Amino acid sequence: MTHVTRRSVLAGLAALPAVPALAATEAPPSVDVALMLAVDASASIDRGLLDFQLRGHAAAFRHKAVEEAISRSGGNGIAVMLAQFAGPETLTTLVPWRLLKSGQDCEDFAATIDAAPGVFMGGSTALGSAVVQAVALLDAAPYRTDKRTLDIVSNGFSNAGIDPRSARGYAAGANVTVNALAILNEYDWLETYYGENVITGRGSFVRAADDLNAFAGVLLGKLVTEMV
Repeated sequence: MTHVTRRSVLAGLAALPAVPALAATEAPPSVDVALMLAVDASASIDRGLLDFQLRGHAAAFRHKAVEEAISRSGGNGIAVMLAQFAGPETLTTLVPWRLLKSGQDCEDFAATIDAAPGVFMGGSTALGSAVVQAVALLDAAPYRTDKRTLDIVSNGFSNAGIDPRSARGYAAGANVTVNALAILNEYDWLETYYGENVITGRGSFVRAADDLNAFAGVLLGKLVTEMV
């Protein structure tokens, strides 16, 4: 039997190819924006209006203006996810994080929204709780970015859970911008309410859809603004 010395073992090990570092140590990819979209599924939103919100989001991502906004955003692409909420601790993912860089990526995301099983939740509207849960999901996103945005679409005011003014302070501390789209089919003062109680962060804004006919155009303009 050949005698194997410690020196020969070390020499053999040195000749082996280098083992790459574990993937877990690699930094997550950078994106230009991480955008979380949260739609209202509470009692103020009937099943038809929930479906209307989802189809509206799908149509917006199929619009050429969104693809063009992504191309102008910086070159790293946009990370997007879609969720729905109602009462406290109900924020539920409908479409997990996706990276959008091209028109085909946008089409695939839109198709996934169309297939998403939006569920009418009923009950209260907990805007503050949705904000806090959304910050946690943005923190856990598998992407790196300095621009993290939560966008809330709702036709109601917060009537349960965490005070939205406290929640927006929490979001501001986490460097998360909160924007809102108010559907004014029930309360014509919601645009002011969201401005005073919900939105936060540099460049934050509220857009209002006076009725459902205006929703698609307002939503599209909002998304383009958030991406560039």
